[in-house]
Amino acid sequence: MANSSHDLAQRLGQQAEAVCRRYLSAGRRQGSYWLVGDARNTPGRSMFVRLKESVRGPAGKWRDAQSGEHGDLLDVIRESCGLVKFKDVADEARSFLSLPHPEPEPDRTESRQPGAPSGSPEAARRLFAMSQPIERTLVEAYLRNRGIAALHGIGSLRFHPGCYYRPDDHSPTETWPAMIAAVTDLSGHLTGAHRTWLDPDGFNETTFGKAPIDTPRRAMGDLLGHAVRFGVAGEVMAAGEGIETMLSLRCVLPSMPMVAALSAAHLAAILFPDTLRRLYIARDDDPAGDSAMATLIDRAQVAGIEAIVISPRFGDFNEDLHLLGIDALRSASRVQIAAQDAARFMELAA
Repeated sequence: MANSSHDLAQRLGQQAEAVCRRYLSAGRRQGSYWLVGDARNTPGRSMFVRLKESVRGPAGKWRDAQSGEHGDLLDVIRESCGLVKFKDVADEARSFLSLPHPEPEPDRTESRQPGAPSGSPEAARRLFAMSQPIERTLVEAYLRNRGIAALHGIGSLRFHPGCYYRPDDHSPTETWPAMIAAVTDLSGHLTGAHRTWLDPDGFNETTFGKAPIDTPRRAMGDLLGHAVRFGVAGEVMAAGEGIETMLSLRCVLPSMPMVAALSAAHLAAILFPDTLRRLYIARDDDPAGDSAMATLIDRAQVAGIEAIVISPRFGDFNEDLHLLGIDALRSASRVQIAAQDAARFMELAA
């Protein structure tokens, strides 16, 4: 008699495909997996259920690649049927398995570890862990096509060959390659992730290599105060909004620590390292950029940090790099930073 949750999950795993056809009817089989949008039976391909035991694990285990959630087929029954108490989940499972119903067991909802909620820091950590280094991938080609050749020390960026994208809650999930960026706090602890979905067909002047979708950039996790980091900040650091913007500036200041806050609002709220004495603000030339710049200057002054603004000739530094070239960007940047920093941080790019 199947009295334990482990026993029930194991029995369900032996009939994994039949369970999926009953409770995840919006999905379909592909090879040794059942693909569906999520454990609530939403159409899509974000979640995959293992149908056969393999070296990767037992049948019936599943993972949602977008949210990072994972579990077994009891979780599928709970979510797809909208059940709360484990007694009801177990009764439904036993009915499916044609097993007798024993005495009730303790409520499983209090003892099971929940999956990581969609968009949570834990989901961001799992997404980053599932990704791979960018060398010889579409991410490296994307950055080089945008004029960014300084690709040293960028372990905060990774490549995911099939990152799931859902335009909205009512649309099917799509799969696109993506650049995954780690958002970290001052201690280097990963708190979030940023996704830039890429066009597998490569670079063009319309999308600049981003996927032809409505929102090719999205962030997840805990972002406020944190950033994507390139190098470890000491007394000097540069901060700006976009990843491509800061990597472009890094082409001419290759040894200066830099952070990308991902938006003007988050740039205005970045946390300062205790060691910071001079902050370069890489301004985007728009009203939001001006507002973030003003806020950062005020915050830096209160903290006793010297703030120096570096401005692009066009909209941002990647646009400058793409349109003017690296020599013009180097010359324009050199006259905007302190002489000692030009000698210290530009020597590798001279």
